Amino acid sequence: MPSIEILLTFTLATLIMHISPGPSNLYVMARSISQGVSGGIAAAIGLAVGGLFHVLATVLGLATIFKHSPTLYTAVKLLGAVYLIYLGIKYFRTNSSDEDIKVKKSKYKPLSKIFYESVLIEITNPKTALFFIAFLPQFVNPEIGSVSFQLFIFGIIVVVSAIPIDTSVAVFSSKVASLINKSKKAQVIQERVSGSILFGLGSFIGLKEIKNILLR
Repeated sequence: MPSIEILLTFTLATLIMHISPGPSNLYVMARSISQGVSGGIAAAIGLAVGGLFHVLATVLGLATIFKHSPTLYTAVKLLGAVYLIYLGIKYFRTNSSDEDIKVKKSKYKPLSKIFYESVLIEITNPKTALFFIAFLPQFVNPEIGSVSFQLFIFGIIVVVSAIPIDTSVAVFSSKVASLINKSKKAQVIQERVSGSILFGLGSFIGLKEIKNILLR
């Protein structure tokens, strides 16, 4: 079981990522603006269920890799660190006028359809899969217990911590939408904080793994 310090650090980093404007919470916002809080919450729950698919896929895939080839697992962590650095740089280069941060109204749909649509959207999102593969292994320590269990715990934290954020977006959608659309400064601050965390985490993990390889 990961230590309390690691769990708290991981949870904090994850919450900051969820708070930053992105496709998922903006999708929830659009649904809520279009047909009320219930539509936004249905979307948020659907995205969470879809996220569980990526958690299980990541746990099974990475645990298998670690069991049969620790060296390959290290390579995955290094590639993951590079990807986190890339995401961090991308946050810094994001333009507040980009299409993916504009909130648009969506056509009315039944809540059940919103839910299933959201599940499918999350399952088929390759960026979510890449993020799980890059992010989760960085906090795993094989010396303290099962790799699979640690990956599962971290994955569940990512999924569960997104629910209150997305639900809050749904409840306060009109105010949040107004803030994001009108206050470029607030959005830029969120992007810079997220970018700094990802870039710093990726750099730290990458250097640590390279050091471990050189010392072997």
